[in-house]
Amino acid sequence: MKIAIIGAGEIGSAIARQLARNGIDAAIANSRSPQTLQPLVDELGPRIKAVELKEAAQADLVFVAVNWNRLHSALKDLGPWNGRILVDANNAVEAPSLKPIDVGGRASNEVVAELAPGARVVKAFNHLAAAALEADPKVAGGRRVLFLSGKDADAKKTVSELIARLGFTPIDLGGVNEGRLVQFPGGPMAILNLVNLDEPAA
Repeated sequence: MKIAIIGAGEIGSAIARQLARNGIDAAIANSRSPQTLQPLVDELGPRIKAVELKEAAQADLVFVAVNWNRLHSALKDLGPWNGRILVDANNAVEAPSLKPIDVGGRASNEVVAELAPGARVVKAFNHLAAAALEADPKVAGGRRVLFLSGKDADAKKTVSELIARLGFTPIDLGGVNEGRLVQFPGGPMAILNLVNLDEPAA
């Protein structure tokens, strides 16, 4: 499975660091050029390569992690998605103020799905601050929790397996409406850094 990341800010870089740490190959792209990402790929090693946006969008599983006000331009003209998985790691807030953005009462991943018709959208990697997301997921006798949600069960299974491979505990909240629980702002579980404790020895 080919993996790519669109967005090289704090969240996109945190995801790239986790992939590289676990020996998983991935591509990363931003709105400028692959050359501007050279310091990051030098840091992360040979597992992560910088590519153009259109190449990144052709991966089997694509993370999108950009500021909300840049989301439309980031996804414009990248289709057709043809059923490929798009992991929506965004929240509907302005950066850096974190002021809420009015999305007409919809869940933010519904907006992302409209911008990427044909993609199987899974909301994930959006509820932790970047520092927690890139830290060792094994902590305090357990593993950090990563929530996910979405309509497509098979896509969620693929993302859950990747989350577990990275060392986190995946918890599937359900569909789009349930995913609002961890969407910032307003979600009661947004930015919660939760740990799933390991079973005690018998």
